[in-house]
Parts: sequence; structure tokens; C-alpha cells
Amino acid sequence: MNILDTAIPDVKIIEPKVFGDERGFFYESFHQQRFDDAIGRHVEFVQDNHSRSSRGVLRGLHYQLPPQAQGKLVRCVAGEVFDVVVDLRRDSATFGRHFGTLLSAANHRQLWIPEGFAHGFVTLSEHAEVLYKTTAYWSPQHERALRWDDPQLAIAWPLRDGLQLSARDRAAPLLADAEY
Repeated sequence: MNILDTAIPDVKIIEPKVFGDERGFFYESFHQQRFDDAIGRHVEFVQDNHSRSSRGVLRGLHYQLPPQAQGKLVRCVAGEVFDVVVDLRRDSATFGRHFGTLLSAANHRQLWIPEGFAHGFVTLSEHAEVLYKTTAYWSPQHERALRWDDPQLAIAWPLRDGLQLSARDRAAPLLADAEY
């Protein structure tokens, strides 16, 4: 496992060691002790989620408020997505900053997103399947969202035209008006 730092401390890209040959490939997608060592603390995951989306579907930017804030370990197992996180930790030097990266079935990368971040992605391939582990259960009363196209965030989404968003995501507030 190779751990790559990002422009936002605590957000990590995890690259597994992939063993491949003419039959296909094998890799260890999660190892608790190595993961804990990589991020510097013990994390307990309580829920796994799986989504399938068509090209141009944008999901996010979603987060949960404390005490149900979620850390997420995200990977794309089919297709390709552009995955984005936004730092919502008020006391952080990177508050309001974002980081985006490509996650795909081909690169096998995973993204560790600690508690206190909004998360979203846009599907770049015909279809994509995203799996993610969470550190807290889904809690509708704690769930919030940010506007994907907030000018203050200035996220350079690789697709902008013809995007498909849920009604909830279309109505999400700007960072300046959001509860976090």
C-alpha cells in the first residue's frame, strides 16, 4: 500500500499493491492495521455503501453534522469518477478549500476523507460504481449538502454541461449559507 498526501492534510490517496497477470488481478482493498498506521489513528467503519451512476451524474457535495459526522474511504470499482472533498472544519487552516482526484477501476485508488468534509463526485465514464465505507451510520436528520457549483469553492469539475443532479443537490446552499 502506498499512501499519497494531498493538498489538504488528513485527506489521503491510498494506492494498493496490485498483482496482475493474464488471468486478471488481485489486491488487498482494506487492511485495518495498515490503514490505521497510514492515517495515524484507529478508525472503525460501521457501514458500506455502493452506488451506480451514469455519465454526467453528479452526487454531492454531501456531509453529516456531528455527532454523526462521517469519515469515508471511497473507491471506484467500475468506470471512472472525479471525486471531490471540501474541508468544513472551521478551525482548519484549509477550511473552505477543496481537493479533487480521479478514482477509477483502472487506477484502484482509494480516497480517505476524514470527518468534517463534504464529499461528491461526477461520473466521467458511461457508468461508474463507487463503494465507500463510513465511520458513522447514515442519519437523515444530520445530513446536509453544499452547492456543487458554489463560486466561492470554484471547483474545476471536468464536466459541467448536461449534469444530472437530484432535486436536493440542485437546491443545496452555498458554503456561506450552509450549516456545518
